[in-house]
Amino acid sequence: MRLSDLQTGDKAVVVKVLGYGAFRKRIIEMGFVRGQTVLVELNAPLKDPIKYKIMDYEISLRRSEASLVEVITPEEANQLENRQGEKNKLNVESWKTEEDDCIERALTQSSKTINIALVGNPNCGKTSLFNVASGAHEHVGNYSGVTVDAKKGFFEYKGYHFNICDLPGTYSLSAYSPEELYVRRYLKNEIPDVIVNVVVASNLERNLYLTTELIDMDYRMVIALNMFDELEQSGGKIDYKHLGNMIGVPIVPTVSRSGKGVNQLFDTIIEVYEGRDESVRHVHVGLGKVIENSITPLKDLLKEDPTCNREFSPRYLAIKILEGDTEVKRMLEGSESYTELMNIRNAEVEKIETTLNEDIESAIANEKYGFISGALAETYRPGDKEEAKTTRIIDSFVTNKLFGFPIFIFLMWLMFEATFSIGAYPMEWIENGVAWLSEIIGNYMPSGPLKDLLIDGILGGVGGVIVFLPNILILYLFISFMEDSGYMARAAFIMDKIMHKIGLHGKSFIPLVMGFGCNVPAIMATRTIESRSSRLITILINPFISCSARIPIYILLVGTFFPQYASLVFIGLYLFGIIVAVITAKLMRRFFFKIDE
Repeated sequence: MRLSDLQTGDKAVVVKVLGYGAFRKRIIEMGFVRGQTVLVELNAPLKDPIKYKIMDYEISLRRSEASLVEVITPEEANQLENRQGEKNKLNVESWKTEEDDCIERALTQSSKTINIALVGNPNCGKTSLFNVASGAHEHVGNYSGVTVDAKKGFFEYKGYHFNICDLPGTYSLSAYSPEELYVRRYLKNEIPDVIVNVVVASNLERNLYLTTELIDMDYRMVIALNMFDELEQSGGKIDYKHLGNMIGVPIVPTVSRSGKGVNQLFDTIIEVYEGRDESVRHVHVGLGKVIENSITPLKDLLKEDPTCNREFSPRYLAIKILEGDTEVKRMLEGSESYTELMNIRNAEVEKIETTLNEDIESAIANEKYGFISGALAETYRPGDKEEAKTTRIIDSFVTNKLFGFPIFIFLMWLMFEATFSIGAYPMEWIENGVAWLSEIIGNYMPSGPLKDLLIDGILGGVGGVIVFLPNILILYLFISFMEDSGYMARAAFIMDKIMHKIGLHGKSFIPLVMGFGCNVPAIMATRTIESRSSRLITILINPFISCSARIPIYILLVGTFFPQYASLVFIGLYLFGIIVAVITAKLMRRFFFKIDE
């Protein structure tokens, strides 16, 4: 429970203070430390601010500030005791005596609970790490969008209870894609105790850009240097301890696929959570003198205005204001200094763009990559081994302008031909098996309602459906093979220009191909498309793509009316759906979604 949830007259005990750097430190210095009793004395007429009593003195906090203090009430402590099988129910009226012991036990358990958020780029191994840590079995893929929602799990380790959340992969925390917004809103609303930033050891420069944004947020953080074995195999070297000391974040090498280094990672998380890790310190990611001079007045104004957002650090908000982040603007619209902030922002952006001769977003990104390059220059030496020859040879064929499209068309034809031709054999076996079983029941079972139920109901109904199972399984097998082999991502690459010609984003191709398996996960996968209009068009035309649920109907019609040309007609039905989808996409782009964001 958060302190802001208490009503006037309620008492609770402080468990921990969430939030970031200087603000968190100030709240703790006011006496909001573990084990202190706090009383809600008064709510303002408009419910904000709220007056509290702690350590025999009164203090007023805004509701947004109080929401960053986690507390436990006597009632919650009783419930926790009862869930653990303890029978002694306590009298809420007696704040001392038995209740103190109950609160203390519950407080100890609550303070041993660590909430973790896994944050990283797509395909960095977050989901594998989540599976190893929590014992879950989430699907792992090699293209953006495998994790389209937060996956949650928990486990016990060294007396601590870990709540772990696997967030969608994202390259930054801007407000462009649904994943970026989802991750940022989760960090704002849930405020994890420790962020685990998963980075790929062999691609640090790209992965550490997200790290710089998390550093700006000023959350407690540990970096999991994942796929460390690949870095070692390539001959690369990194002084991760020195790098961690430079950026103020402890770094732990891991191999999430095998579980190597995971125990050391969670040992480090415990040390950071308890404040015992000496390498933890807040470092400002230097953005150059020109940009820093523009950040300062915005940051100072955000600090002075008590109505501004308290979930993110003033520095992070100031940088996002300069970038023109729409979500941050929306967050700050209700603050007293919003108009002044926007006036300062506009003046400073004009100054930066005039001085540096580039737009504000490019200027900030360049400075951040400069910071990353400087840090890696002292600590990282890339491997000398060449890129895998097999991958290079395969790419030269499947993405070749001469062979790429014929290979793609052949694989699509092969998928549908195998679905119908190879699937015909097990279909016949299932049909014969159902007929044989129906015949046995018909011959040996006496007539009656049960016999009719078995033959006409169960065998006739279920048998009529499972006969199409081989076709569905073969189709899913092909789609899974294309995903796991990496061909799906390469197909999206070669289809990008065609997708743009019909008014869609190149990333629309993967959800459309997934639609052949099932339209539901295909529509969910459209969340990876940054452009809102392209995302909506892809969602709307996806039902025209024939999913596996339509196979039974297609097979029934094709087998009945066109037995001699079954494969061609079957493919024709799929092609007809694709053509209708393309025409619909063109019309939507022409008349309803004229602007592609």
